[in-house]
Amino acid sequence: MNDAASSLQSLLFDEPLPPAVASVQPAPPDPEWLELAQQLRERWDGRLHLGTSSWNFSGWSGLVWAQAYPEARLSREGLLAYAAHPLLRTVSLDRAFYRPLDAAGYAGLAAQVPEEFRFVVKAASLVSDAVQRDTGGRAERSNPLFLDPGMALEQCLRPAVEGLKDKLGVLVFQLSPLPPAWLHDPVRLESQLERLWQALLPELPAGSRLALELRDPELLQPWMAAHLKAFGVRYCLGLHDRMPPIERQLPMLRATWPGDVVCRWNLQAGQSYAGAKDAWAPFDKLVAPDLPTRQGLVRVVAGTLAAGHQAFVTINNKAEGSAPCSVLALARELAAAPG
Repeated sequence: MNDAASSLQSLLFDEPLPPAVASVQPAPPDPEWLELAQQLRERWDGRLHLGTSSWNFSGWSGLVWAQAYPEARLSREGLLAYAAHPLLRTVSLDRAFYRPLDAAGYAGLAAQVPEEFRFVVKAASLVSDAVQRDTGGRAERSNPLFLDPGMALEQCLRPAVEGLKDKLGVLVFQLSPLPPAWLHDPVRLESQLERLWQALLPELPAGSRLALELRDPELLQPWMAAHLKAFGVRYCLGLHDRMPPIERQLPMLRATWPGDVVCRWNLQAGQSYAGAKDAWAPFDKLVAPDLPTRQGLVRVVAGTLAAGHQAFVTINNKAEGSAPCSVLALARELAAAPG
């Protein structure tokens, strides 16, 4: 590890982790990253949390890693180096959506990040997807555990709270595209959501929050906004090909104001995950900058922070071509934002 990266690590961590965990080396911190991180921290008192969706991408060499590492190794060992990056103050644990983590797994992750770092955790699909799917993602049958309060407590909230403690920033329930039986029955859906929040909120730590992400534009309705506001659950700004552009989602944010902004910038409009992966890998540069989305996000985040709230923004490689580059571009524009 070079002297600059070693010095940065010593500032972020009281004790070194075992060599097996610390073997992935961070990229030497660029002076611009350090300056931007300091500006944003001083301006908004550490309430801005920027990061990516997962971290196991070998193409981030020079951006996050000192060199290219195998993705399996990065998945196991890369979080410590990821968290040494001055601008990366959160990460979306997408893996929890596919397979729930236990408290020990969460604790192992929490031990690798500095105190101000916050995790965005995706609730497991076993409770957030109304259907059970095959390995190709096709719906096979109805999911009897959809939004089940007891299962959500045992498999999602309690392990995350026990393992992450105050490093749990947001627990996001992403409602995968709903079948007609749920989509066209808002009374049934709201009742099930109400049971879920009533079970989870009493055990949610004061510094954490719940959020709901939608994948059906039909649910961007006044009743949904009123429901979320009543329970203090944040609407997760889901920037995805299935959802309208950011401008058309802003009414949901206004209707649920005030509160923190939670955004997952997932997939650029007109793209599929597989198509973007094939066209944009190895995710080492911005291939398709999405300026309207980024500029709209800057306005939302800056306004939220100026009002004294927090912002949690995680970005996927499939948003513009490289999640770390998108974080850098967003940080630059936030640093230059008026007010």
